[in-house]
Amino acid sequence: MPIEPRSFLYAANPETGVATITLNRPERLNALTFEVYGELRDVFAALDKEPGVRAVVLTGSGRGFCSGGDVEDIIGALFEHDFGGLREFTRMTCDVIRNIRVCRRPVVAALNGTAAGAGAVIAAACDIRIASETAKIAFLFVRVGLSGADMGASWLLPRLVGLGRATELLMTGEFIDARRAYEIGLYHRVVAPGQALAQATAYAERLARGPSTALAVTKKALDAEFGQSLEWALNYESDVQASLMKDPNFREAYDAFREKREPRFR
Repeated sequence: MPIEPRSFLYAANPETGVATITLNRPERLNALTFEVYGELRDVFAALDKEPGVRAVVLTGSGRGFCSGGDVEDIIGALFEHDFGGLREFTRMTCDVIRNIRVCRRPVVAALNGTAAGAGAVIAAACDIRIASETAKIAFLFVRVGLSGADMGASWLLPRLVGLGRATELLMTGEFIDARRAYEIGLYHRVVAPGQALAQATAYAERLARGPSTALAVTKKALDAEFGQSLEWALNYESDVQASLMKDPNFREAYDAFREKREPRFR
Protein backbone atom coordinates (compact mmCIF):
# COMPACT_ATOMS: atom_id res chain seq x y z
CA MET A 1 0.00 0.00 0.00
CA PRO A 2 1.35 3.46 -0.85
CA ILE A 3 1.98 5.85 2.03
CA GLU A 4 -0.56 8.64 1.50
CA PRO A 5 -1.47 10.40 4.77
CA ARG A 6 -4.24 12.99 4.65
CA SER A 7 -3.40 15.01 7.76
CA PHE A 8 0.26 15.87 7.03
CA LEU A 9 2.67 15.90 4.11
CA TYR A 10 4.79 12.95 3.04
CA ALA A 11 7.42 12.77 0.31
CA ALA A 12 10.06 10.16 -0.48
CA ASN A 13 13.13 10.85 -2.60
CA PRO A 14 14.07 7.65 -4.49
CA GLU A 15 17.49 9.02 -5.36
CA THR A 16 18.60 9.69 -1.78
CA GLY A 17 16.45 7.16 0.07
CA VAL A 18 15.15 9.87 2.44
CA ALA A 19 11.45 10.18 3.30
CA THR A 20 10.21 13.48 4.74
CA ILE A 21 7.18 13.87 7.01
CA THR A 22 5.97 17.46 7.45
CA LEU A 23 3.33 18.27 10.06
CA ASN A 24 1.13 20.73 8.23
CA ARG A 25 -1.14 22.82 10.43
CA PRO A 26 1.02 25.96 10.57
CA GLU A 27 -1.84 28.18 11.73
CA ARG A 28 -2.01 26.01 14.89
CA LEU A 29 1.76 25.53 15.28
CA ASN A 30 1.16 22.01 13.93
CA ALA A 31 -0.94 20.98 16.91
CA LEU A 32 -1.90 17.32 16.86
CA THR A 33 -5.39 15.99 16.23
CA PHE A 34 -6.78 12.49 16.68
CA GLU A 35 -6.28 11.96 12.93
CA VAL A 36 -2.66 13.16 12.98
CA TYR A 37 -1.81 10.87 15.89
CA GLY A 38 -3.37 7.89 14.14
CA GLU A 39 -1.67 8.56 10.83
CA LEU A 40 1.74 9.18 12.44
CA ARG A 41 1.40 5.82 14.18
CA ASP A 42 0.53 4.07 10.94
CA VAL A 43 3.10 5.82 8.74
CA PHE A 44 6.01 5.04 11.06
CA ALA A 45 4.87 1.42 11.20
CA ALA A 46 4.87 1.34 7.39
CA LEU A 47 8.25 3.06 7.11
CA ASP A 48 9.86 0.24 9.03
CA LYS A 49 9.62 -1.87 5.85
CA GLU A 50 9.00 0.67 3.09
CA PRO A 51 11.13 -0.24 0.03
CA GLY A 52 13.64 2.39 -0.93
CA VAL A 53 13.43 4.36 2.32
CA ARG A 54 16.69 4.33 4.26
CA ALA A 55 16.24 7.37 6.54
CA VAL A 56 13.40 9.65 7.66
CA VAL A 57 13.17 13.39 8.35
CA LEU A 58 10.37 14.69 10.58
CA THR A 59 9.62 18.42 10.61
CA GLY A 60 6.84 21.00 10.77
CA SER A 61 5.61 23.71 8.45
CA GLY A 62 5.60 27.38 9.35
CA ARG A 63 7.22 28.71 12.51
CA GLY A 64 6.64 25.72 14.82
CA PHE A 65 7.62 22.06 14.95
CA CYS A 66 4.66 20.84 17.01
CA SER A 67 2.80 22.50 19.88
CA GLY A 68 1.33 19.24 21.20
CA GLY A 69 -2.29 18.17 21.36
CA ASP A 70 -4.76 20.68 19.95
CA VAL A 71 -6.62 22.37 22.81
CA GLU A 72 -10.00 22.26 21.06
CA ASP A 73 -9.75 19.23 18.77
CA ILE A 74 -8.28 16.92 21.41
CA ILE A 75 -8.15 18.29 24.94
CA GLY A 76 -11.67 19.70 24.95
CA ALA A 77 -13.03 16.52 23.39
CA LEU A 78 -11.38 14.25 25.98
CA PHE A 79 -13.79 15.46 28.68
CA GLU A 80 -16.53 13.57 26.87
CA HIS A 81 -14.68 10.21 27.08
CA ASP A 82 -15.00 7.55 29.74
CA PHE A 83 -11.90 5.85 31.15
CA GLY A 84 -11.86 3.24 28.42
CA GLY A 85 -11.96 5.89 25.72
CA LEU A 86 -9.22 7.89 27.43
CA ARG A 87 -6.99 4.83 27.72
CA GLU A 88 -7.55 4.03 24.05
CA PHE A 89 -6.36 7.55 23.21
CA THR A 90 -3.28 7.47 25.46
CA ARG A 91 -2.28 4.09 24.06
CA MET A 92 -2.53 5.48 20.55
CA THR A 93 -0.24 8.37 21.48
CA CYS A 94 2.23 5.92 22.99
CA ASP A 95 2.08 3.82 19.83
CA VAL A 96 3.42 6.83 17.90
CA ILE A 97 6.52 6.86 20.10
CA ARG A 98 6.84 3.08 19.99
CA ASN A 99 6.73 3.03 16.20
CA ILE A 100 9.33 5.78 15.89
CA ARG A 101 11.68 3.79 18.11
CA VAL A 102 10.92 0.42 16.51
CA CYS A 103 11.31 1.79 12.98
CA ARG A 104 14.62 0.45 11.69
CA ARG A 105 15.28 3.59 9.67
CA PRO A 106 17.15 6.43 11.39
CA VAL A 107 14.75 9.29 12.16
CA VAL A 108 16.12 12.85 12.12
CA ALA A 109 13.99 15.64 13.61
CA ALA A 110 14.28 19.05 11.97
CA LEU A 111 13.05 21.31 14.75
CA ASN A 112 12.17 24.45 12.84
CA GLY A 113 10.47 26.07 15.84
CA THR A 114 8.64 25.45 19.11
CA ALA A 115 8.26 21.86 20.32
CA ALA A 116 5.88 21.51 23.25
CA GLY A 117 4.06 18.75 25.09
CA ALA A 118 3.55 15.78 22.80
CA GLY A 119 5.64 17.57 20.19
CA ALA A 120 8.57 17.61 22.59
CA VAL A 121 8.24 13.88 23.28
CA ILE A 122 8.00 13.08 19.57
CA ALA A 123 11.21 15.06 19.05
CA ALA A 124 12.87 13.18 21.92
CA ALA A 125 11.89 9.85 20.35
CA CYS A 126 13.77 10.67 17.13
CA ASP A 127 17.35 9.47 16.79
CA ILE A 128 18.85 12.86 15.92
CA ARG A 129 17.57 16.39 16.67
CA ILE A 130 18.78 19.33 14.57
CA ALA A 131 17.16 22.54 15.79
CA SER A 132 16.76 26.13 14.75
CA GLU A 133 17.91 28.80 17.20
CA THR A 134 14.19 29.56 17.62
CA ALA A 135 13.28 26.00 18.64
CA LYS A 136 12.44 26.31 22.32
CA ILE A 137 11.11 23.15 23.93
CA ALA A 138 8.95 22.21 26.93
CA PHE A 139 7.36 19.06 28.33
CA LEU A 140 4.18 20.86 29.41
CA PHE A 141 2.09 18.04 30.87
CA VAL A 142 2.26 18.99 34.56
CA ARG A 143 1.16 22.52 33.71
CA VAL A 144 -2.23 21.15 32.68
CA GLY A 145 -2.53 18.81 35.66
CA LEU A 146 -1.18 15.66 33.99
CA SER A 147 1.84 13.51 34.73
CA GLY A 148 5.09 14.65 33.21
CA ALA A 149 5.63 10.96 32.44
CA ASP A 150 3.58 10.95 29.25
CA MET A 151 4.17 9.10 25.98
CA GLY A 152 7.37 7.58 27.33
CA ALA A 153 8.94 10.90 28.36
CA SER A 154 10.19 9.55 31.69
CA TRP A 155 11.99 6.73 29.84
CA LEU A 156 13.37 8.79 26.96
CA LEU A 157 14.42 12.00 28.65
CA PRO A 158 16.73 10.68 31.42
CA ARG A 159 18.64 8.77 28.74
CA LEU A 160 19.19 11.98 26.79
CA VAL A 161 19.91 14.55 29.49
CA GLY A 162 20.34 12.61 32.76
CA LEU A 163 17.93 12.02 35.62
CA GLY A 164 18.45 15.36 37.34
CA ARG A 165 17.76 17.52 34.30
CA ALA A 166 14.91 15.26 33.17
CA THR A 167 13.32 15.62 36.60
CA GLU A 168 13.46 19.40 36.33
CA LEU A 169 12.06 19.50 32.79
CA LEU A 170 9.21 17.08 33.55
CA MET A 171 8.27 18.53 36.95
CA THR A 172 8.29 22.22 35.99
CA GLY A 173 7.08 21.98 32.40
CA GLU A 174 9.08 25.11 31.66
CA PHE A 175 10.46 26.07 28.26
CA ILE A 176 14.19 26.05 27.62
CA ASP A 177 15.77 27.75 24.64
CA ALA A 178 17.72 25.99 21.90
CA ARG A 179 21.14 26.82 23.31
CA ARG A 180 20.25 25.36 26.69
CA ALA A 181 18.76 22.26 25.03
CA TYR A 182 22.02 21.82 23.14
CA GLU A 183 24.13 22.31 26.29
CA ILE A 184 22.32 19.53 28.15
CA GLY A 185 22.42 17.12 25.20
CA LEU A 186 18.80 17.28 24.13
CA TYR A 187 19.67 18.81 20.74
CA HIS A 188 22.55 17.50 18.64
CA ARG A 189 22.98 20.69 16.62
CA VAL A 190 21.61 24.22 16.67
CA VAL A 191 21.56 26.06 13.35
CA ALA A 192 20.50 29.45 12.03
CA PRO A 193 16.78 30.11 11.55
CA GLY A 194 15.51 28.57 8.33
CA GLN A 195 18.34 26.02 8.13
CA ALA A 196 17.03 23.15 10.28
CA LEU A 197 15.31 21.24 7.48
CA ALA A 198 18.23 21.55 5.04
CA GLN A 199 20.73 20.47 7.68
CA ALA A 200 18.54 17.58 8.86
CA THR A 201 17.98 16.41 5.28
CA ALA A 202 21.72 16.43 4.57
CA TYR A 203 22.28 14.45 7.77
CA ALA A 204 19.59 11.93 6.80
CA GLU A 205 21.10 11.57 3.32
CA ARG A 206 24.44 10.77 4.91
CA LEU A 207 22.82 8.08 7.06
CA ALA A 208 20.92 6.75 4.05
CA ARG A 209 24.22 6.12 2.29
CA GLY A 210 25.35 3.98 5.20
CA PRO A 211 24.84 0.25 5.85
CA SER A 212 21.13 0.11 6.64
CA THR A 213 21.18 -3.24 8.44
CA ALA A 214 24.03 -2.14 10.71
CA LEU A 215 22.24 1.12 11.54
CA ALA A 216 19.02 -0.75 12.30
CA VAL A 217 20.84 -3.15 14.63
CA THR A 218 22.59 -0.23 16.35
CA LYS A 219 19.29 1.56 16.96
CA LYS A 220 17.72 -1.61 18.36
CA ALA A 221 20.71 -2.26 20.61
CA LEU A 222 20.58 1.23 22.12
CA ASP A 223 17.04 0.53 23.31
CA ALA A 224 17.42 -3.18 24.10
CA GLU A 225 20.49 -2.83 26.30
CA PHE A 226 19.19 -0.04 28.50
CA GLY A 227 18.68 -1.40 32.00
CA GLN A 228 20.43 -4.67 31.22
CA SER A 229 23.65 -5.89 32.80
CA LEU A 230 27.02 -5.54 31.10
CA GLU A 231 27.14 -9.33 30.77
CA TRP A 232 23.78 -9.36 28.96
CA ALA A 233 24.94 -6.55 26.69
CA LEU A 234 28.19 -8.30 25.82
CA ASN A 235 26.39 -11.53 24.95
CA TYR A 236 23.81 -9.65 22.89
CA GLU A 237 26.38 -7.62 20.99
CA SER A 238 28.60 -10.61 20.27
CA ASP A 239 25.66 -12.39 18.65
CA VAL A 240 24.46 -9.49 16.51
CA GLN A 241 27.98 -8.50 15.47
CA ALA A 242 28.78 -12.04 14.37
CA SER A 243 25.62 -12.05 12.24
CA LEU A 244 26.60 -8.73 10.62
CA MET A 245 29.99 -10.16 9.70
CA LYS A 246 28.04 -12.41 7.30
CA ASP A 247 26.21 -9.41 5.83
CA PRO A 248 27.30 -8.30 2.33
CA ASN A 249 27.90 -4.77 3.57
CA PHE A 250 30.79 -5.94 5.74
CA ARG A 251 32.51 -7.41 2.71
CA GLU A 252 31.71 -4.31 0.66
CA ALA A 253 33.38 -2.06 3.25
CA TYR A 254 36.50 -4.27 3.12
CA ASP A 255 36.58 -4.32 -0.68
CA ALA A 256 36.11 -0.54 -0.85
CA PHE A 257 38.98 0.01 1.57
CA ARG A 258 41.33 -2.16 -0.47
CA GLU A 259 40.24 -0.53 -3.72
CA LYS A 260 40.52 3.00 -2.23
CA ARG A 261 36.94 3.99 -3.03
CA GLU A 262 33.75 4.87 -1.20
CA PRO A 263 31.69 1.82 -0.19
CA ARG A 264 28.40 1.20 -1.98
CA PHE A 265 26.26 -0.22 0.80
CA ARG A 266 23.06 -2.09 0.07
